[in-house]
Amino acid sequence: MANPKADFLRLPVVSAGAESLVMGHLMRRNILTYKAPPNNEGYDLICIHPNPRHRAGKHELPQVRIQVKSRYATDCDRGFPVKEASLDAFDFLIVAFLNIGKFYNRNDGTTGEQEPEFYTLSRSFIRQHHDATSTWQKVRLRALQQEIEPFKNNLGFELIAAKLGVQRPRKIRGANRGL
Repeated sequence: MANPKADFLRLPVVSAGAESLVMGHLMRRNILTYKAPPNNEGYDLICIHPNPRHRAGKHELPQVRIQVKSRYATDCDRGFPVKEASLDAFDFLIVAFLNIGKFYNRNDGTTGEQEPEFYTLSRSFIRQHHDATSTWQKVRLRALQQEIEPFKNNLGFELIAAKLGVQRPRKIRGANRGL
């Protein structure tokens, strides 16, 4: 009898790359982002304002904790596990659909590659859609595509920027700079 776990494909480099991709996109938006220590409980990344003198305003946070979940298969079920115990340990969860190829229904991953997609979801959204009825404790997004579209890619990263008070970088031309 074949071992069903033998067909399970683990790609640790690809999984680690998801955190690096998220870090890169956040830093591209001028959000200072650090990786938490390995096996840190509840979050993977810490984000802070890039200006060390910035003080958080009324609706801002001095730091934002991010949990990153990833799926490598383009044809995945759009679900990911989240333990109920970790729901209070992060401010946002970013799910990274890496879309490196199709792996289900006799596909071997050599076709179906697409651009990665990132969804920045709040703790309250995760809590609302968390299914603790199984041992996997999953959040399933397949039926929620329209609901999560406003949190995709840069739109979602803007939520973190706003929570930290990080303005979009811009160059003011012709301003008197005191010269």
